[in-house]
Amino acid sequence: MDNTTFEVIRLIIIAVSSFLLALFFTPLLTKFLEKYKLVKYVEKSDAPIFNKMHKKKEGTPTMGGILVWGTVLIVILLFEFLSSLGKGTYLETLGFLSRSETYLPLGAMLVSALLGMVDDIFGILRVGARKAGLRIREKIILYTLVASFGAWWFYAKLDWDLIKIPFAGDFYIGLWYIPVFIFIIVATSFSSNETDGLDGLAGGVLMVAFTALGIIAFTQGKMDLAGFCGAVIGALLAFLWYNIYPARFFLGDTGSMGLGVTLGIIAMLTNTALLLPFIGFILVFESVSVIMQTTSKKLFGKKIFISTPIHHHFEAKGWHESKVTMRFWIISGVMAAIGLILYLLG
Repeated sequence: MDNTTFEVIRLIIIAVSSFLLALFFTPLLTKFLEKYKLVKYVEKSDAPIFNKMHKKKEGTPTMGGILVWGTVLIVILLFEFLSSLGKGTYLETLGFLSRSETYLPLGAMLVSALLGMVDDIFGILRVGARKAGLRIREKIILYTLVASFGAWWFYAKLDWDLIKIPFAGDFYIGLWYIPVFIFIIVATSFSSNETDGLDGLAGGVLMVAFTALGIIAFTQGKMDLAGFCGAVIGALLAFLWYNIYPARFFLGDTGSMGLGVTLGIIAMLTNTALLLPFIGFILVFESVSVIMQTTSKKLFGKKIFISTPIHHHFEAKGWHESKVTMRFWIISGVMAAIGLILYLLG
């Protein structure tokens, strides 16, 4: 068996194991969330259209993102354990926890997911200025701190200040790498959070993005990082099994923020951050719609869209949320494919 075939089989084993493990844990997690009433509340706000469309979802369990990052952590530890037991056998090759490739995305995922969990719990307990958890600026500060640590690690520990511009080449940008890194990580985390608004939407979009980055990591020879992406994809696939309309539970900030940060970290590790507008097109589309709406209301006192993020605009126009979700999935797949083509050509 040649090495490429071997690595493909290894990735499939990781992804399938993650999927099956997440499926096994889902009933346990949902019972836990329901027992302790860790459910979503829809607050009355200055967004009456959103309230009208989503009031029916109140009481649905949240913090389902625990399933994703919890599964990834268990799979990584389990495969490392099997690897240590199977010295000299096939099992030894299964481990994919490595200092150079997976320490940072795993650490970033866990830290940002725990911060998101705190926000989710605050929202459940009706803590905060609007009894809905942390303010936006408080989240920005917290995730900027997480991104700042990652930026320092890349720049100081990995001696990395290289940005690849497709079709133009590699450019060393020195200290500018730090603010660029911070912007990418904060942007992906909040874009992921904005996208988590319809049943199955964020899960499907993120799965497409992680698949694209996993393929890129594989072509770069970063097999442990590709394995990490495989574990995330398998867990997200199991999450989608229960999150498609009508959702059994929601990602919550512990899922959307944690996965968004991790997506940005992997984009930086593969030096494909400038391809994120393609690989994560819907994530960008959602955030841009919010920025456009907010800017227009402040400057001109008028709304561009009926409601934002943009998925709510189409929902308000009469599209069933499943139609919005499926069409956004399709767009995600097409744009991610274009991103992969640009990467391979560039």
